Amino acid sequence: MKFFSIDGNSQRLDGGAMFGNAPRALWSRWIAPDEQNRIPLACRALLVEEESGRRVLLEAGIGAFFEPKLRDRFGVVEERHVLLDNLAAAGVRPEDVDVIVLSHLHFDHAGGLLQPWARDKAPALAFPRARYVVSEPAWTRALEPHARDRASFIPELQPLLREAGVEVVPAASTASQTLGAHYSFFYSDGHTPGLMLTRVESPGRGAITFLGDLAPGMAWVHLPITMGYDRYPELLIGEKRALFDGIIDRGEWVFYTHDPHVAASRLDRDPHGKYVTREPVAELRWE
Repeated sequence: MKFFSIDGNSQRLDGGAMFGNAPRALWSRWIAPDEQNRIPLACRALLVEEESGRRVLLEAGIGAFFEPKLRDRFGVVEERHVLLDNLAAAGVRPEDVDVIVLSHLHFDHAGGLLQPWARDKAPALAFPRARYVVSEPAWTRALEPHARDRASFIPELQPLLREAGVEVVPAASTASQTLGAHYSFFYSDGHTPGLMLTRVESPGRGAITFLGDLAPGMAWVHLPITMGYDRYPELLIGEKRALFDGIIDRGEWVFYTHDPHVAASRLDRDPHGKYVTREPVAELRWE
């Protein structure tokens, strides 16, 4: 199996929102804000090329589905669909992607499933042959959002996914019929219901877990650091501890979707028992 980090469109979002109740004096040491208090964020996908030739994409980033006014409002930097451009640079066409796994259906993780916005053009999927995998709680949340996060979903997306073929993984199930034996899941409810974090085993390299919004970047590995967007920060902290302990004990890797500079790292504990990162890499290329 081969693994590649693929950058999608980037964002600039309010640093205070991204770091919850942590003060700017603390979080600005990790990621410097601009004059509008916004910090840079990646929307990074993980491409897995299996020995069989099947290509599996973990998430698709925010993409370019927003009309210009909304693109500005939500801090999307580029007008073009960057993920498609970078997949093409890696020799992968949209029709070459067989399966796309989604941790949840917020637009900054699923918007890249759609073709770029064009005036008077209806939303359409960018990956014409792909089958999709998402957890049942995340799917239900997208269909019946809460007032607090309604704006985080794309109403037109779910019907398109259903038509294309979506496996809705039962709540708490650790396996997918579509993906098979090398893939397993860890669930979190602190950010959104049924956040499904995928662990992929690589013969000869161990395993890597896609952290999604449980820890969107290295700064959020610190146990008390959560986002203002999280539903239940205290629950999320416990979920981080449970996941990180297993990853550290097994000596495995983690993948960051939003870190502006680092795609993956290992995790460890410092002499005081605090979680820390080590061996960070800006780009993941396991061939």
